[in-house]
Amino acid sequence: MHTEVLNINKDNCFICQVDSCLSFNPFVDHLKERILTEKTLKSEFYKYVLNKFEHDTCIDLNLNPDNAEKYRDMLELIYSILTPPILNEKEFFWALSTPVPEKIFFSTEAFFDFHSSHHSGLHAADVTDTELFDQRQKRFIYNLILERFYGFSPMVKNELLYSYSDPETHLSRYYNIQTNTQFINIKVFGELPKLTFENIEPYLNDYEGIDLLEEMLPLSNFRFEGFSVITLTDVTLQHALENIRNELVNHSNNEADQYRHTIDSLKTLSENPAIEFGLLPFLTINDKLIFDTDECSQSVLITSAKQFSMAEETFYSVAADYKKDPKPIFFRSLTDEKITKHPFLNVLRQSGIKSYGIFPVYYNKQMAGIMEVYSYEEITFYEKLLSKIQAAMPLIAQQLQNSIDNFDSRIETVIKDKFTSLQPSVQWKFNEVAWEYLKKTNKKKKNQEIQTVVFDNVYPLFGAIDIRNSTIERNTALQDDLKALLSTIMDTLIVLKQHIHLDLTDRLIYKCEEWLKKVNGFITTNDELLLDGFLLEEVNPFLNHFRRNYPNEKAVIDKYFDALSEETGLSFANRRNLEASMQLINTSINHYFEQVQDDVQNSFPCYFEKFRTDGVEYDIYIGQSIAPTRVFDVLYLKNIRLWQLRSMAEVTRLTHGLIDQISRPLLTTQLIFIHSNPIDISFRNDERRFDVEGAYNIRYEVVKKRIDKVLIAGTVERLTQPDKIAMVYFSQAEAAEYLEYIKYLREQNILNDDLEQLELEELQGVTGLKALRVGVNYTPVPALYNNEEVKNLSAAN
Repeated sequence: MHTEVLNINKDNCFICQVDSCLSFNPFVDHLKERILTEKTLKSEFYKYVLNKFEHDTCIDLNLNPDNAEKYRDMLELIYSILTPPILNEKEFFWALSTPVPEKIFFSTEAFFDFHSSHHSGLHAADVTDTELFDQRQKRFIYNLILERFYGFSPMVKNELLYSYSDPETHLSRYYNIQTNTQFINIKVFGELPKLTFENIEPYLNDYEGIDLLEEMLPLSNFRFEGFSVITLTDVTLQHALENIRNELVNHSNNEADQYRHTIDSLKTLSENPAIEFGLLPFLTINDKLIFDTDECSQSVLITSAKQFSMAEETFYSVAADYKKDPKPIFFRSLTDEKITKHPFLNVLRQSGIKSYGIFPVYYNKQMAGIMEVYSYEEITFYEKLLSKIQAAMPLIAQQLQNSIDNFDSRIETVIKDKFTSLQPSVQWKFNEVAWEYLKKTNKKKKNQEIQTVVFDNVYPLFGAIDIRNSTIERNTALQDDLKALLSTIMDTLIVLKQHIHLDLTDRLIYKCEEWLKKVNGFITTNDELLLDGFLLEEVNPFLNHFRRNYPNEKAVIDKYFDALSEETGLSFANRRNLEASMQLINTSINHYFEQVQDDVQNSFPCYFEKFRTDGVEYDIYIGQSIAPTRVFDVLYLKNIRLWQLRSMAEVTRLTHGLIDQISRPLLTTQLIFIHSNPIDISFRNDERRFDVEGAYNIRYEVVKKRIDKVLIAGTVERLTQPDKIAMVYFSQAEAAEYLEYIKYLREQNILNDDLEQLELEELQGVTGLKALRVGVNYTPVPALYNNEEVKNLSAAN
């Protein structure tokens, strides 16, 4: 046993302000009580100890911890009474300290050695700085006061969790330091204030409350006498498990970080710095395993496979085979013989790994993934290792399953966002209808039909961004490709003619010339089919024959067949460039609307649905029935109409800025249909989309579909033109509203000062259509994309 003084916290000035003294009196009082109640032979020992204290002058003194050696006999008697006789002081962490723990003056050899070796490296796991340590000490003191004088339970337990990094293993270890306050008496100077639980309950659970308690119960009114008993327990394994549990509920970290923290805890559980762990959830798409995700980045096999370029087919085959027959596999050493039998081990050996094991992890009897155990040294006793981490396996299984669930949820979110009509703004209605359907089904009513989802009295907004002359552009691209193909055939035949003398060659050249003349004019779908027949039935068999039988001519003939490839061939180059250009435009427009979705929804929830045409069309519906918990006002309608006009200008500038970035320059036209009267819409279950409801409302849909190619009355000029926004309307009141918006945006340098008010031609069943048309100002730099983003989009498409 040691009587050297150990300072618990040298920097803690707060303790110096507390009136306390070291005394044995509370212990003596305890002995007297035990003698009266103890019925075993222990009572004789208690009497012996009590007699020693009563005949020693130290019982009536305020002791100095620095003089503890003078009272060693008394202190050893305290140790003998308070600890089990079979404990070995070289292994038991136990000590006595001043009443409010500040100085340790008597300790076991184990405690003294530990404190001397590790105290400088100890860190309170839940205390971040000196101020918080002071606050914990204050809480310790007020726990005593409230418990002794008011009968309130302690706010927190009298324990602290400390950690340190083991200098030999470099692994974290955790110790719980508990303080027994049984042998502390508290003297009060003056009268205690009356306190009820209701008075102080708000102050019991936070550090700020301690300052308020100091005002009600000044510490200057109290004196602490006696000593505290401190025990230190190694809780490394329990804390490592708790850390893994915390990761399961900690959503502040991304999954890769969560896995890293869990792996650190597994290493702590193993108590062996040479052992490493990997975790790999089994994520699947259509029952096929996938590994190219962040969740898989903590697998050493995945990392090594990528680093040393293992064939993807080989890796997936190994993984699929293992999933069919999962069982623990452990390779204590990676020998040539084992690598020959299991080739995937080679990439691990290239990474420097000498031992490797795979262990299946199950969640609810379903395989959730694997845990890897590996080392850069050879591991012999892995069975002992597995027994240490067995308690963590249910937590590991839950974490792997969480990754699977999160991955599936992300896939579902993308599908819902990108491929279905269901949006958060209307999700609540579908939830209600689905619940009503389930309630009826639960009542075992047969042949129940699900209720139609309807939103009544909603205001529609329609917009269309169309690629100008897309049909003409497609025909032109087709003609250019066919010319290139026919020219390639003729060049090939002319070369063959020099070495192979057949009249049939001249005939094929002649037919190609005839087709070139036809392609230069207008080509129909029937012409395309006839040309395909010419190639398949005459040209291809002819050239294939010479490619097989005349090796010297193979190279020139291969150029023709290479030209037939849709992905890379010359005969599809113009159509590929056109499709890539159109795709870039549409992708940019869609990306723009995805970016501004929040702006649209934040003012008032609405339903926003896009359609893919040669460009992009969209419907927006806004009204009280879409958000019944919000109060709808026409000002929200006006706000979204202004947003629509402004967004059309942004899209126009966006597509104009792409002209230099696309291989085939294309222009877009912009159209808005203004409709002031509310309509009803319903969800068509068969088509999985919303449609208008009722005969009157269908007229809105008819007009919307016919105005894209409408002409200005008395002319052959199309309303929609590049660089301009066209707004079609019936009512002059609608025009007046939009004139205000146009004026505002013109002053913002978004629109030009070239407004036109136009009469439109009559359409079938539709009369009285008018339009506003205004140009978009390209002077401001588009805010949505910078040049780098445009280049990235070009590369992606």
